[in-house]
Amino acid sequence: MYGEDFAKLIKDYSASAHMQSSGIGVIKSNSEKSKHLETATIRVEGQWIDFVNLRSEKYTEDSRVPQIEIGTPEEDAYRRDLTINSMFYNINEQKVEDFTKMGRADLKAGVIRTPLDPVQTFLDDPLRILRAVRFANRFEFSLDPAICLAAQDIKIRVSFILTLKL
Repeated sequence: MYGEDFAKLIKDYSASAHMQSSGIGVIKSNSEKSKHLETATIRVEGQWIDFVNLRSEKYTEDSRVPQIEIGTPEEDAYRRDLTINSMFYNINEQKVEDFTKMGRADLKAGVIRTPLDPVQTFLDDPLRILRAVRFANRFEFSLDPAICLAAQDIKIRVSFILTLKL
């Protein structure tokens, strides 16, 4: 289900449960501005919630813009940039789901790691290197040594430079 459709269900439920909610805002996808997914947002009981569909991504060698398809929770978790960003909260069972089996441990240990091989993760989108470093610095986490090695890979360095020139 796409984000806007799910947000409409939340809006209807909120009304039936006499909860305060706002109208639904939709940010349409815009590939020219690196916005590849439609995102819906709604405020429920004073809390903003964003909705996007679960997805899988496939990258071609010459573009950091992925081909996107609806995916499973596990596919969505593994396509994330970092393990700590790959966990989901299951609202039906009221629990955190960690499909990579690394996110919870990395969060507890203060480690920034990629769910998949960091070389492939950074070749898919070299700007993820900056995101990894930013998260490590902001939260005072350590970088997984494999991330540091991948950042030195010549293919990653070339891809990073080419991405910055775009």
